[in-house]
Amino acid sequence: MTASSDAAPLRVVLVEDSVLLREGLVRLFDEAGYVTAGAWGDAEGIVERVRDARADVAVLDVRLPPSFRDEGIRAALALRAALPRLGILVLSQYVEGVYARELLAAGDGGVGYLLKDRVTSLEEFTDAVRRVHARGTVLDPLVVQGLLAARPDPLAALTPREGDVLALMAEGRSNASIAGRLFIGVGAVEKNISAIFAKLGLEESGTEHRRVLAVLAYLQQS
Repeated sequence: MTASSDAAPLRVVLVEDSVLLREGLVRLFDEAGYVTAGAWGDAEGIVERVRDARADVAVLDVRLPPSFRDEGIRAALALRAALPRLGILVLSQYVEGVYARELLAAGDGGVGYLLKDRVTSLEEFTDAVRRVHARGTVLDPLVVQGLLAARPDPLAALTPREGDVLALMAEGRSNASIAGRLFIGVGAVEKNISAIFAKLGLEESGTEHRRVLAVLAYLQQS
């Protein structure tokens, strides 16, 4: 699937220390119709580089030179602070729950965290790029499992009404639609959703992020 011909192609920058993977991803972006505005092996001066590239989305490895520990996630957080409209897609060889939480807490939408060895489909990967550009959230299911692993039976504390609200959230319904189905006001729905977030231990990091995690918690237990 390629970028739409009636709109400017997405400008993507890539930070990946593996030359082979970097070249492979650049070819993938080309096939998707994206413009690779920069492809680098380290994150030095990343904010200036990305700003100069006029990028729409940045794709970064978590572990980059020189220490190969958390340079990529620190670069992603710096980009979120300096360029809040930039989509950020982080790639990792491992499930790094702490890093995923840091990234989710850094803004409202436009972020993704995928495991490298599970990125096997051109369409799925380029769809992830499009989604973070559109302010969506993309999380690998294994990363979500890691985020929720410390919460055994996270739904046990919910009231029946909160359970009903969460079930309708899982159907993709808006607050107004949920209110209509349950014959309650939108304000009551919002109060129930706030209670759900609190009981699931989902700290303030943008309503959409918490909504996604709440729904995933529901789906894992259902």
